[in-house]
Amino acid sequence: AADRKISEVELERIGEIVKRFPVFLTFDPSLLVKTAETCGNLLSEGAGLDAVLDMIAESLPPKLRETAYAVAVDVAAVDMKVTKEEIRMLELLRDALGLDKLVTAAIERGARARSQTL
Repeated sequence: AADRKISEVELERIGEIVKRFPVFLTFDPSLLVKTAETCGNLLSEGAGLDAVLDMIAESLPPKLRETAYAVAVDVAAVDMKVTKEEIRMLELLRDALGLDKLVTAAIERGARARSQTL
């Protein structure tokens, strides 16, 4: 919701990711809405974006940091309209997770390829 809105297409993609990505095998999909609301509350209650990004980085094992970035990119790219706000959010996430720019560029290119339509 970097651009202050989540489109229906983005919501559907989040649901697909939670159902299909191996990293979410133990996650109960019925908790998705509550989890999203909790994240939104953290941001609106003054925890601030930097604090939330720090929380994300601290809670993820290093081996899942690229996965987290890939999920964020997939959601941003699903509607093929990545806004400036979304790009900035991805940059902040990349930096918070300590990811290499070449690695993130490859992840972004892969998401673009997966999101193409005829």
